[in-house]
Amino acid sequence: MPEFDELRLHLQRLEQENDLLREQVRLLRAQLFGRKSERFKVPDDSQFLLFEESVAGMEKALEPEEIEVPAHTRKKAGRKPLPEDLPRVEVIHDISDEEKVCGCGCTKSRIGEEISEQLDIIPASFRVIRHIRPKYACRRCEGVEDDGPTVAIAPPPAQIIPKSIVSAGLLAHVLVTKFADAVPFYRQEGQFSRLGVEINRTSMCNWAMQAAETCQPLLELLHKEILSGPLINVDETTVQVLSEPGRSPTQQSYMWLFRGGDPERPALEFQYHPTREGEVAATYLRDYRGYVQTDGYVGYDFIDRRDDITHVGCWAHARRKFVEVIKSAGKNRSHKKIGAAEEAVEQIRQLYAIEKDARNRELGAAEIYQLRQEKSRPLVAAFHGWLLEHSAKVPPKSLLGKAIFYALGQWPRLEKYLEDGRLRMDNNLAENAIRPFVVGRKNWLFSGNAEGARTSAAIYSLIENAKANGLEPYWYLRHLFERLPLAKNEDKLRALLPQYIDREMLARRQSD
Repeated sequence: MPEFDELRLHLQRLEQENDLLREQVRLLRAQLFGRKSERFKVPDDSQFLLFEESVAGMEKALEPEEIEVPAHTRKKAGRKPLPEDLPRVEVIHDISDEEKVCGCGCTKSRIGEEISEQLDIIPASFRVIRHIRPKYACRRCEGVEDDGPTVAIAPPPAQIIPKSIVSAGLLAHVLVTKFADAVPFYRQEGQFSRLGVEINRTSMCNWAMQAAETCQPLLELLHKEILSGPLINVDETTVQVLSEPGRSPTQQSYMWLFRGGDPERPALEFQYHPTREGEVAATYLRDYRGYVQTDGYVGYDFIDRRDDITHVGCWAHARRKFVEVIKSAGKNRSHKKIGAAEEAVEQIRQLYAIEKDARNRELGAAEIYQLRQEKSRPLVAAFHGWLLEHSAKVPPKSLLGKAIFYALGQWPRLEKYLEDGRLRMDNNLAENAIRPFVVGRKNWLFSGNAEGARTSAAIYSLIENAKANGLEPYWYLRHLFERLPLAKNEDKLRALLPQYIDREMLARRQSD
């Protein structure tokens, strides 16, 4: 009957829609309450054989069995020794003079000693640097008209923020504490108060903005460094700005990250923009030629239309889609869709294993390229065939369907990493660089205005560049703020970039 057939088809559609909604709910629960890591262990199918064995087989398995364990040595786990370069304060705990006399009347001889160490800390302390500039005048010429100055005095010392009480050291501490350690200014205000010094959050905010403005010439050189490299990684994340003309306080703005330059001396730049439109990246990459690696956000689609840029995709994002399928199942992994997702993740894991082997062997770009042609390319082709085969079997709106069609839609970008040994499989370098900003955002929550957001972008650029080049952020910023007022040309400015700084000199300052 036609009515019965229509009802049956309607019921099938409702059941399919119900399955998709339940899948979405399970994924949402996993994202809210489950593990955030994408690592998981595929269950060992052999474990299920325990429930399929016969009773006789199980009884046999329970019979005692003699097992010979070879002799071995076990390394005792202990605490790591305290660093040798830390200063030591010796406290001698000796016995009394009476105890040093033996019962026979002789004086006991010292035959050795036992030493134990404790790690101590002295809370941060303040000091005041007094800049004294003697004045000189000629008493003989006093009151006599003269074309020259009557009083001689040394010029004031160059300061990152002129006529301010903040030194280079204090400014570096305040900025690193907020932008590297994610401690907002209002919490630092409380910390300083407990140490007996009153520094309000408004002053710290003003210091940060003035420092960012002074460092703009350095950031412009950093921009050139990024564009000079063979590859640029791009990523973006949200930020809330409360007061911005023409925008609601609840609207999301964005912090963009661009990472590039010499792979041996990477450069990073954060930029604040009120929009996520692809025009931001298009403007940044206007004069660039080379590789650009991004995730699958549609705002980056313009790169595919550029003949002078090769668009590289991110395997981590493709894998993440399949991991979401597995997470949505929870403990129930018996469904065939889950098995297909685990199979996809395993194929991608094999590709990452090749990359790990190349890193462990410290292969060069040419050797990595050759390794990928021999081992990775056949696996990539096989995975592509697997995607095509399964794309016809799963509903496109299901999580597995979305994962498969995402990978197929990104495929021309995903296989690009095979073309050059300098490229990586994923965009994790950008994601890892932007993560400190995300951590900080959880603490300070928002920026008061657009100027504050741009200040954050500038300071994060300086700190993350120092970290990417193996420098300790505090000592780098302190050195930068001391030397920047004296850098009057481009060469001296470039020497202050983390990529070109005198590392030995900076290391000596840290050890002093």
